Amino acid sequence: MKKSNHRNSDDIRPEYDFASMKGVRGKYYEQYRKGTNVVLLEPDVAEAFPTENAVNEALRGILSTTRAVRRTGGLPDRTLQSTSRRSKSRTRR
Repeated sequence: MKKSNHRNSDDIRPEYDFASMKGVRGKYYEQYRKGTNVVLLEPDVAEAFPTENAVNEALRGILSTTRAVRRTGGLPDRTLQSTSRRSKSRTRR
């Protein structure tokens, strides 16, 4: 009579000892962040842009307009800085 070899599908073979394996959490996190720039839009803003190309085109238009206004002297250089940066610089003065 043959031995029956019944295993549960949940059992892991003894040679797979995951406790002795050392992994590094977040090993590629910095590389991933450098190559990725994901921005979440609010739902009402997302409705106005059907594709990611439409968003990029609109933002490029805003940037070119801002650069043109700067060249003519209409806006100071710190206009495009984030609000948090501007408020920090004001508190230091």
